[in-house]
Amino acid sequence: MSAPAGARGSAREEVLARLRAGRDAGAPRTAPGPVPRDYARRGAHDPGSPGALDLLVERVEDYRATVTRVARPGDVAGVVARLLGDAGSVAVPPGADRAWLTGIGGRGAVVHVDGDPRPLTTADLDRVDAVVTGAAVAVAETGTLVLDAAAGDQGRRLLTLVPDHHVCVVRAEDVVGTVPEALARLDPLHPLTFVSGPSATSDIELDRVEGVHGPRRLDVVLVG
Repeated sequence: MSAPAGARGSAREEVLARLRAGRDAGAPRTAPGPVPRDYARRGAHDPGSPGALDLLVERVEDYRATVTRVARPGDVAGVVARLLGDAGSVAVPPGADRAWLTGIGGRGAVVHVDGDPRPLTTADLDRVDAVVTGAAVAVAETGTLVLDAAAGDQGRRLLTLVPDHHVCVVRAEDVVGTVPEALARLDPLHPLTFVSGPSATSDIELDRVEGVHGPRRLDVVLVG
């Protein structure tokens, strides 16, 4: 038998009164002071320095990704062609440098440009062998690549979550030491994707499974 409406209202008011009393009892008597922001913003290495690049390579490889370093932008195409192997289809964002893909032209691989003539769907990307993008910034201390969906050579987040293989071209000048340094370069209003190695997870017995939440293979081409 349900309680009378008046009793229910009284119980509700009592509960709310107790919640208010508990909240007010713990409320500060004065306005809170400034939040300290004195954590380290700069790493041990300057952005784009040899030390930052070496540390990025070490950390990215710790995540079971591969890193290939090239000295000049013109060397990227040959590396991308080797990394793609016998891939029959490749997706790229609309602003990707087409020179990155010149090495696969003789193989007859199909290049799908997102948005040309229409945006690629999840089903389209599920049939694609690989995706090639750039990166907005890379964090040396954590081995993290950050992709900005608003940037032309990185594309929509969907592009790098569905295909099984992601080849990411990173420029030396975009490598910073710490996460705060990276955040200072990014627009928080843009959709950002943080990539630390291939997608991986572990079950209760700690068996590692790759490719559940994104590409199971990540190759980084570091230019400079």
